Amino acid sequence: MTTPVVGWTEEVARARLHVVTGKGGTGKTTLAAALALAIASAGKRVLLVEVEGRQGIAQLFDTQPLPYSEERVALTAAGGEVKALHIDVEAALLEYLAMFYNLGFAGRTLSRMGAIEFATTLAPGLRDVLLTGKIKECVTRTDDHGRHVYDAVVLDAPPTGRIVKFLDVTKAMADLAKVGPIKGQSDGVIRLLHSGDTAVHLVTLLEEMPVRETVEAVEELDEADLRPGAIMVNRVRPPRLPARSVTAAADGRVDATRVRNGLMSAGLKLSAEDIDGLVEETVEHAIRVQAEQSARAQLAEVDLFAVELPDLVDGVDTAALYELAEVLVDQGVR
Repeated sequence: MTTPVVGWTEEVARARLHVVTGKGGTGKTTLAAALALAIASAGKRVLLVEVEGRQGIAQLFDTQPLPYSEERVALTAAGGEVKALHIDVEAALLEYLAMFYNLGFAGRTLSRMGAIEFATTLAPGLRDVLLTGKIKECVTRTDDHGRHVYDAVVLDAPPTGRIVKFLDVTKAMADLAKVGPIKGQSDGVIRLLHSGDTAVHLVTLLEEMPVRETVEAVEELDEADLRPGAIMVNRVRPPRLPARSVTAAADGRVDATRVRNGLMSAGLKLSAEDIDGLVEETVEHAIRVQAEQSARAQLAEVDLFAVELPDLVDGVDTAALYELAEVLVDQGVR
């Protein structure tokens, strides 16, 4: 098994590809965008990539749907920038044919015939091979001076349930090509994803199902020799009760009279019905706090560094993304 990462270490900071995954509904697209902004805040050039066809990045940055090109979506005060890329599978295949086989015209003909859609439907793994191949090209691309075009690439990846299969699809299909450009491209993708240049970050909520899936995903990543980076705990809400009161409240032991007296001393006089409602909410809150404590204990067993992001009750817009990025930077992300 791989060695667990403790803290947002220099090793993780040196990664050039940051893969962000998580159970559906945990906010992985939002945190992928926030992570890209956090890295760019140090003046770096970052590419934010999505592969699932939902145009989630465009919605977060309040822009038009992204074409198959790298478009600037954000700038930072230190001179950094975030560009975004929505990878279209058909366009990626046409680009691949033109790049490695000089088949640009033939590829366009295949597209008109519907052959590309047929091929990716017949062999679903081909789709992921094209996606990871394009990601590898973005990570390793250099300019005329031999410098990497992007300091980092952040990938809004598929959910944890299929992240290992997605990342390792090229390895699984490598035996189909023994020689030639496809073989060379495949080997390059495998080397990148299994190297220290790649870190896989897992987004979760402090809830039973997302935490369980996160723990299982870490085990699968270890077994596949893919490197976990950090756990990103999203939508964290502060406890409203003193720690010493949580257990009693969760058991339903809340003194309504004491609550009423406390409110009256603060100048608030509520009806008995309202007091009962507050007591009920207090019990529910205490039960949630206990469940979150249990979730944190399970995550601690994974022995990965965790960053926590607050619950944004007003929703997520572009300004909120910058706020989340600042929270990540404050916790050591760079």
